[in-house]
Amino acid sequence: MEAGDSKLDNDGPADKKSYAGIPEADFVDDVDAFMAKPENNGMVDKVLARLDDSHSKYKFMERNLVTKRRRLKEQIPDLENSLQMIEKLQIEKNSDQSLETQFVLSDLVYAKAVVAPTDRVCLWLGANVMLEYTLDDAQELLTRNIQAAKKNLGYIEHDLDFLRDQFTTTEVNMARVYNWDVKRRQAQKAA
Repeated sequence: MEAGDSKLDNDGPADKKSYAGIPEADFVDDVDAFMAKPENNGMVDKVLARLDDSHSKYKFMERNLVTKRRRLKEQIPDLENSLQMIEKLQIEKNSDQSLETQFVLSDLVYAKAVVAPTDRVCLWLGANVMLEYTLDDAQELLTRNIQAAKKNLGYIEHDLDFLRDQFTTTEVNMARVYNWDVKRRQAQKAA
């Protein structure tokens, strides 16, 4: 996903800023006009607290997206390995000989297995659910799941880029309001 583009593909409107609905931070161009708004009423502490609250919310959203990204990055190779095994089973399904392979028991622990030619396979779907599929159906399901995971990963990357822009905008706004207050106080002292 391109950071400059607001559109990933043909799935949505071209002006979509965030796929997760992250609110956009408005840049404070004219600090005097911004601070004169009725909701701000020149109260610097109140405005800075509100901007800091927004910044904290963006950080929270970032942590959630980073967690989702890490989970997808772990899931995609597992799905691809399963798909490779399905493809190998399809090649061997009409063979007379059994296939000798190794499978993962846990991290870095493998077991040797002898698999007789078959046209069916069981897949873990999650939540302790396993279903039996034909090899063709399993291949189709895994292919769709890989495509969906990669697409979601692209959305998450886009939203993380969008969030970084919101951090920057919010931090700049905070600095501008703070500097405006410093100049205002200096002007009051001088008068």
